[in-house]
Amino acid sequence: ADRPGLRSLSTPCARAGTMGAMPPEERPVPPEQLAALERLIQVVDTLRSPGGCPWDAGQTLESLAGHLVEEAHEMADAVARGDRDATAGELGDLLMGVLMMARVASEEAPPRGFDLAEVARRITAKLIRRHPHVYGETEVEGAGEVLRNWESIKRREREESGQEDTSVLSGVPRSLPALLRAHRVGAKAAHAGFDWPGLEGPLDKVEEEFRELRRALEAGDRRAASGELGDLLFALVNVARKLDLDPEQALRSTVDRFVRRFRYVERRLGKPLEEASLEEMDRLWEEAKAGTPAGSEGAPGAGGPS
Repeated sequence: ADRPGLRSLSTPCARAGTMGAMPPEERPVPPEQLAALERLIQVVDTLRSPGGCPWDAGQTLESLAGHLVEEAHEMADAVARGDRDATAGELGDLLMGVLMMARVASEEAPPRGFDLAEVARRITAKLIRRHPHVYGETEVEGAGEVLRNWESIKRREREESGQEDTSVLSGVPRSLPALLRAHRVGAKAAHAGFDWPGLEGPLDKVEEEFRELRRALEAGDRRAASGELGDLLFALVNVARKLDLDPEQALRSTVDRFVRRFRYVERRLGKPLEEASLEEMDRLWEEAKAGTPAGSEGAPGAGGPS
């Protein structure tokens, strides 16, 4: 049986080139997808119901929110590793978390309660509303204009709903990891037109912030150094954005590379690290680097050799 909201979730997004006029024909959702979703909903209902799982029965929206964030990080890690099987599994965990939270919310009395159908209707309506180039008469040229329109529509929605904070940046959660939040904030400001025209601007800013960090350190001002370090990190994130690189993925890859090399040093030493000299560790570090695939040399260490 069809559940409310499921069929309309498979709508296409934007088409290449000039977009607008009549929306594309929406394909029917394959029956096997609907059946799989319905079965998962049934399992979640059973786990939460009397006689089901005591752990699931004891969960709240607050407790499940933390698990959902953790699952999102595990999914991102699977994507970063290029592990398609793990990615599918982690997406399943995420989907289960969403369904369980909707089930928990459905047990609350109005006006606080809501169910999965409302969740689906809300996101479907939002997607249609924010894609006027697909479902309306708006014409756009490329993804950049789509994003600008998206932010404009979001701002108008906030104004119409009476929200006091109508800033372009208001949709970036403070709870995001700092590196990701910096990237999102910079991107939103750029979509609003507050950005350097090319790469030279952010590169110059990195050099400027690095000089200011050095001056703060030379002056022995730790508070100023902390602020300048933050400025330097934010400037580097903007460089990544201009290069269309993911700073989170770049740093994750560097940390992974450092861990691999450091573990090599530990294995080859044959004795506790505290008994080894820096010269011994340097030599083994260079051995580890020599065995690193081409194109990934020069990963910075944590204050040590690079």
